[in-house]
Amino acid sequence: MISITEKTLQDLQFPTVLETISDGCNTDIGKEKALQIKPFRDKEELMQSLMQTSEYVSSFQNNNAIPNHGFDAISHEIKFLAIEDSFLEVGSFRKIANLSATTNVLLNFLKKFDDYYPNLNARASRVELTKDIITAIDAIVDKYGEIKDNASPALAGIRQNMNLVRGKVNQSFGTALTQYNSLGYLDDIKESFVQNRRVLAVLAMYRRKVKGSILGSSKTGSIAYIEPETTLKYSRELANLEYEEKEEITRILKNLSNVIRPYNPLLIEYQDFLSDIDVVAGKAKYANRINGILPTITEERRLFFREAYHPILYLNNKQKKEVTHPQTIELKQENRIIVISGPNAGGKTISLKTVGLLQLMLQSGILIPVHERSETFLFDRILTDIGDNQSIENHLSTYSYRLKNMNYFLKKCNHKTMFLIDEFGTGSDPELGGALAEIFLEEFYHREAFGIITTHYSNLKILANELPYATNANMMFDEKSLEPMYKLALGQAGSSFTFEVAQKNGIPFGLINRAKKKIEVGKVRFDKTIATLQKERSKLEKTSLNLKEEETRAREESKKMENINTKIQQKLESYQELYDSNQKIIYIGQKIDDIAEKYFNNKNKKELIGEFLKIVEIENSKRKKATPKEVKAKVEKQKEIIAEVQVKVEEIRKEKKEKKLKPVVEKPKPILKVGDRVRMLDGRSVGSIDLIEKNKATVNYGIFTSKVSLDELELVEAVKK
Repeated sequence: MISITEKTLQDLQFPTVLETISDGCNTDIGKEKALQIKPFRDKEELMQSLMQTSEYVSSFQNNNAIPNHGFDAISHEIKFLAIEDSFLEVGSFRKIANLSATTNVLLNFLKKFDDYYPNLNARASRVELTKDIITAIDAIVDKYGEIKDNASPALAGIRQNMNLVRGKVNQSFGTALTQYNSLGYLDDIKESFVQNRRVLAVLAMYRRKVKGSILGSSKTGSIAYIEPETTLKYSRELANLEYEEKEEITRILKNLSNVIRPYNPLLIEYQDFLSDIDVVAGKAKYANRINGILPTITEERRLFFREAYHPILYLNNKQKKEVTHPQTIELKQENRIIVISGPNAGGKTISLKTVGLLQLMLQSGILIPVHERSETFLFDRILTDIGDNQSIENHLSTYSYRLKNMNYFLKKCNHKTMFLIDEFGTGSDPELGGALAEIFLEEFYHREAFGIITTHYSNLKILANELPYATNANMMFDEKSLEPMYKLALGQAGSSFTFEVAQKNGIPFGLINRAKKKIEVGKVRFDKTIATLQKERSKLEKTSLNLKEEETRAREESKKMENINTKIQQKLESYQELYDSNQKIIYIGQKIDDIAEKYFNNKNKKELIGEFLKIVEIENSKRKKATPKEVKAKVEKQKEIIAEVQVKVEEIRKEKKEKKLKPVVEKPKPILKVGDRVRMLDGRSVGSIDLIEKNKATVNYGIFTSKVSLDELELVEAVKK
């Protein structure tokens, strides 16, 4: 039987988790239920709760999202229906109808998508689906929460008469308004409402001239509010009809309450079902925020939390945009107890609380932030002793309280218990308290309980090293800066770094040396040895990380080299094929050249054809007849090559086109005159201009003269330049 005390829940800050889940619920009842979550006593119920939450989380990613299940609480209505001859107001019936409709939609949805939500549907299948409640209410109450005119024949008649009388009231009032306004008896506002009745705003000096009933006056007394005499009789008739309407509505509501009253147990079930789903939704939203999953729950006695996060710390750090360091912790039959040591502020307590809180959350049906390969089993008890528990009410010191707690541990501790003790043995003389703590630890060990403790006591570190199924662990520190690394390392005790941390914080070196002389040499050496080992381990961790990074880089480089080698090999093979093909063509060409030379000498056609056919047959004998599949593949390959070539050609054409489109900056053409040495643009011969007529020049080349267009000539000096 699972039994976890309220103290354990408080020690592990479980209420803080519940408050966050409660904030994620939509309804007040759901919020209250979330705050009341406790560890399950029955494993079957626990597994069902965990699976329901897991299914709801999956709905965030799939296309079959769970429909809205929000509702207005009807606790007040349920209490009233339980009282005989009581009746509900019209608004209450609308709330009941909405609750029933929401439940029916959800029940139908979960039944339809049973493959996706089998555990949620198993919960829904215990609830009866009926439309009778909605049908009965919809016949009387409209969607705005008002009684329908046709709710009863009597009500329909009353409201019809009321509409007729209201018409007469308005008509008679309008006549009186027009009459007295024309006489100048009314104020500028003309009319108003008093006691929910329409009245004339009559100037005080004329109030005796207006026939009717005075219902009031303005604050200054300058206006008298009068209901005209012609309207009074209709108003009285309307008031009587309104009373009859109220009486008829009361009768209808009583009848409807009697119709719904037998369904009261079902309404309780509906509200309970929707609020349960609301709590599941709250847990699913929380799981989504902390990346919570359902680890494997085994019968084997093994707790393995890989990359586990403390959920409260994770959300706080996420809000501050700070990094949260995960921890990996394993407890099993061959390693039942872990003794964590190391300096303060290194994360010992957080590591201890992480294991306890995650186990507690899991046993309460809440998904936890661990790696998917994590696994655990269920404990009957989780015992905690965390923090300074000085009890003022009971006049107990910290140590007395802790001893009382240890006594309770000794009574309850067994092989189905997990104990978590922070700063084990503190509160008394280190020698005596340490000895007693050692005895307690031995007792817990022999009872085969699982546990994690944090301590600074050397004797407990030594004991953990000597016990076969216990192990030391330490919170790693940077050996240079002495800053915590928030990483738990199993297998070795941790130094408290007492003197090192003191020196780092500015305590004079002389005082530290005096302190060292005050204690036993053996203890100093032991702590120094642990500190040295811890530093070495830290160095090894860093070296290991560096080696892993180097290995990763080397693998990447190796893959790159393999790819390059593959490409080079492919190119070499293609070049070899091309070379062999060319050699073959050269050889055939030489043969044909020899045959041609023979034919040139002897003109023997028969011999020529014979030799040529011989070459063709030899070459054909080397060829293999391709299958239709190979031919098709070859054709496809040729098509691909042609397509690639076309793309390349298009690119080249585009480049040429762009080059053509670029504006060519032409040099200003010099003005030619008689005597200039010139030559043709596309020629080499140089001559001098003898005569220029219009656009033509006579050029003297010495031997001959020629008439040439000025546009086709260029200066020889310009060319040289």
